[in-house]
Amino acid sequence: PGAGEVRIKVHALGLNRAEVLLRQGLYLEKPTFPSRIGYEASGVIEAIGEGVTGFTVGQKVSTIPCFSQTKYGVYGEHAIVPARSLAIYPDHLTDEQAAAIWLQYLPAYGALIQQAGLKSGQFVLITAASSSVGFAAIQIVKREGGIAIATTRSASKRDSLLEAGADHVIVTDESDIVAECKIITRGKGVDIIFDAIAGPMLVPLARAAAHEGKIYLYGALSLETTVFPFQIALKKGLSVSGYTMFQVTEDPERMAQGQKYIYDGLADGSLVPVIDKVFAFKKLAQAHEYMESNQQKGKIVVSVP
Repeated sequence: PGAGEVRIKVHALGLNRAEVLLRQGLYLEKPTFPSRIGYEASGVIEAIGEGVTGFTVGQKVSTIPCFSQTKYGVYGEHAIVPARSLAIYPDHLTDEQAAAIWLQYLPAYGALIQQAGLKSGQFVLITAASSSVGFAAIQIVKREGGIAIATTRSASKRDSLLEAGADHVIVTDESDIVAECKIITRGKGVDIIFDAIAGPMLVPLARAAAHEGKIYLYGALSLETTVFPFQIALKKGLSVSGYTMFQVTEDPERMAQGQKYIYDGLADGSLVPVIDKVFAFKKLAQAHEYMESNQQKGKIVVSVP
């Protein structure tokens, strides 16, 4: 490791849609070859670079995605990362759970708590809710006393979302999301919408929103052009915002607040990382294929020998 860097022996990797998109050339940053890949890992510190304080060799840590994965990607048996990206994880977590903390909870926390100011009793609509971030959002909504409305395209995921704490589940291949939200909210509309899909989905989401509702677009799973629903937004006074986790990680004060919130939730049991499936390191390509199949219900993790 160079100045400000740490080398870790990787024990587990947390897979994320961002890595699939980077590999496909569709992410916010483009890979310049030779490129690394991978945001999230747990492991043990092996070596510490010049100027690094607050860490010691042998500590168990996980990585917070606050770096360019093309420069510091963690897919490997060993990884060098900036020291500022490391966090010591609670002893009660397994290596696999520790690799499923930060990119599961920070995006949901930043949008719902820091940006939207989620309050008890508010209705929150979470699209693509069977993703790891979706499960995290459900847990955060319930922790704050909100009403979680989860959406999924597949009826096979309904029970797992209800078991995870969702108050309502809308299967979008079977039901009209606008009509269902109207029934659930008794005509009021949804206060906060946390959307991973964008594209054509934004129009019905705007229709499902309450007066002065807030919509946060943190993903673009549809990969289609997103048209701004101007007339609906104007009529309702909607707030429609693009959002990324980097709005938290690049601000030291927000980052400290986010870490404390997540640590507190992990400690009191209100936040529990949801692991869908663990792959062996030699099956990393199959793990990516599984993520692209959209079958997962929570986090996909790779165990590293």
